[in-house]
Amino acid sequence: MNRRCYLAAVGTGAAVSLAGCSSVLSAFDDDELCRGEDCDIGMTRNEFVPETYEARVGETVVWKNTSGADHTVTALENSVPDDGAYFATGDYDDESTARDAWHEYRGGRLGTRETFEHTFAVAGTYDYICEPHVTGGMIGSVVVTE
Repeated sequence: MNRRCYLAAVGTGAAVSLAGCSSVLSAFDDDELCRGEDCDIGMTRNEFVPETYEARVGETVVWKNTSGADHTVTALENSVPDDGAYFATGDYDDESTARDAWHEYRGGRLGTRETFEHTFAVAGTYDYICEPHVTGGMIGSVVVTE
C-alpha cells in the first residue's frame, strides 16, 4: 500500500493533493498476491497474477480478488475444450450470459477478498477474462495437463 496515498485518502478533511495516486480506490488496493493455500491466481487492479497458471486434470483452481476493484472470471467459450466445462463467476452457463449479466446488473461480481474456484476435468488451455477490465488487458489462461 502506498502510505502517502492512504494518508491523503483518509486525511482530516483538509484539501490534500492526490498527485501520484492513480485513484482513491487504489489507496486501499494492496494487491497482495496469493500466499500459501489461500489461492492460486490473484487479481490485482488490472491483471491476473500469474497470467498463465499450470494445473493438472482434476485440480481445483482458486482465484482471489486481491484488489479493491470488482472483478469477474469469465471463460472464453472458444477456448474451452469440447468436453470441458464452461466456468464463470456467477455460475453462468455461457460467455454471452456472463458478459450480459455484468453489464446489466454487475452479475458475476467478485468483490474484494472473495474467491472463485473451478475444477478442471479435461486437459487443454482455457482462456478467461475479467469483463470489466478486459479492455485494459486483464486476460489469463489456465493450461491443464494430464
